[in-house]
Amino acid sequence: MLKYCAEIWDEVRSKRPLVHCITNYVTVNDVANIILASGASPAMVEYPAEASGFAPLASALYFNLGTLTGEQEAAMLEASWAAASRGVPIILDPVACGVIGRKVDLIERIKSLCKIQVLKGNAAEIKSLAGLAGQAQGVDSLDTGEGLAEACLQLAAEDKLIAAATGEVDIVAEENRYACILNGTPLFQSITGAGCMAGGVIAACLGAAPEEAWLASITGLLAFNLAGERAASQAGNRPGTFRTLLFDELFVLRGEELVKEGRLE
Repeated sequence: MLKYCAEIWDEVRSKRPLVHCITNYVTVNDVANIILASGASPAMVEYPAEASGFAPLASALYFNLGTLTGEQEAAMLEASWAAASRGVPIILDPVACGVIGRKVDLIERIKSLCKIQVLKGNAAEIKSLAGLAGQAQGVDSLDTGEGLAEACLQLAAEDKLIAAATGEVDIVAEENRYACILNGTPLFQSITGAGCMAGGVIAACLGAAPEEAWLASITGLLAFNLAGERAASQAGNRPGTFRTLLFDELFVLRGEELVKEGRLE
């Protein structure tokens, strides 16, 4: 599996997929730069009249519901139907869906317009969408991860998509199988937007390999987590330094290093 992940990761740089992002204001710059560091090309197009025309040109769409405005909501709906007409894959991050019901309503409206290929959230968000109890504090998960694989498999089977949950161990599931990603670092919890950035990296991989959504999602999280491990080993206990090094390490990461250092089950 690591061999296939390495091939997809190197394809991101060779294909340079265009990723259309409608994401939250807290982390929009970080998401744009992490996509660039991956080797893809970000476009932060969220004006509704522009989103519908731009979405079909993209290799992948990334929706993040973190600081959802009325304009963003309208843009996501416009982009959804436009992308559906061209088969552009969509990854959605349902930030705080367990504590803000409006976001669940929007997810259902998006699903009525198009197919969501990848649903990526933290443990509490994924469990909430699966109808299970998850512990959250605002946008942050306090969930221990117990039963998370089952929740991912349930969502994947019910909605015919890839369910990716981040936590101490990341889990990526499709209908009948799942993978655990063991790389990572606790320093992700010390910076804002780690989850948003991880979603951007998955979107880059999905744009490069849309026919392999499960493997592309695993690849994105694996590369992001491995870059985090490397950054943490140099940063010590300094989250600001870690953030900067995270971009650098992802930028220089190559497929052969995923094979050597990646840890999957």
